[in-house]
Amino acid sequence: MARSGDVVDARVQRSKAAVLAQTYELLSAGGIGGVSIDEVSRRSGVSKTTIYRHWPSRAALLVEACSTIGSAPPVPDTGSFGADLAALVEELAEQLRSARWAAVLPSIVDAAEREPELAELHARLHARLMAPFGVVTERAQARGELAADRGPADVGAVVAGPLFYRRWFSREPLDVAFVRRVVEDALSHFGVQDRST
Repeated sequence: MARSGDVVDARVQRSKAAVLAQTYELLSAGGIGGVSIDEVSRRSGVSKTTIYRHWPSRAALLVEACSTIGSAPPVPDTGSFGADLAALVEELAEQLRSARWAAVLPSIVDAAEREPELAELHARLHARLMAPFGVVTERAQARGELAADRGPADVGAVVAGPLFYRRWFSREPLDVAFVRRVVEDALSHFGVQDRST
């Protein structure tokens, strides 16, 4: 027989899940500016009092709703910097084309300029997204494929910059040919011979 505490805990978990789901829906539809506690309450059926009991501010709710977006892709280990980089760039391009977080990230970047909690969230999301690039960069340096003064931040900037530009500014397609050019340009920029072929 279920204890009353178990019933309450289950109800609390359902309420929290409903609030987080609706917060993320609103984020996906209109960015951070489209999220209000009033609208989350209306759409989730959870009272504002209950929402504020679990999240003391709108920023706290946004941080938790966004905490799982932009998961790091698996880290390839082909033995070649060129092949590893190509796999990561292809995966990032695919996420930018199809993952829901790609529609939300620009509003997080914008809000991070003004709200410290969201700045911390942005930093965590960025670190998680770019961590695999750090791993393959360090492996390439250890194998002597990449100069020691070319760190993960350099590699990330050279490959992510063109993808982000196309996704959020020019809105041109992130097609296979473009992704290949990004990888080729990056390898050329760093003076790396592509030994993956």
